[in-house]
Amino acid sequence: MSMGLIILLVFLFAAALIGTLFAFKQEENKMKRYEEEGDTVEDQLRRSHEYETVSLKSNLPIQVAIYSVTIVLSLVVFAFYIF
Repeated sequence: MSMGLIILLVFLFAAALIGTLFAFKQEENKMKRYEEEGDTVEDQLRRSHEYETVSLKSNLPIQVAIYSVTIVLSLVVFAFYIF
């Protein structure tokens, strides 16, 4: 039973890690696209201001969802293991 719990928790951790890497990869792809299109200082400044306002509305909820699901599932697994 404890081995199954460990395997499930490792799977949940891996899923959270994959979700985080996916979000990182999306941002990396944006940066590559900007470099290909040609990047000016004005564009960088505009994007910087835009990112500061938009990231809290888009990236933060995704990260919160990923880790909330992972924590809730971990707690459910622990509760199942205890009872």
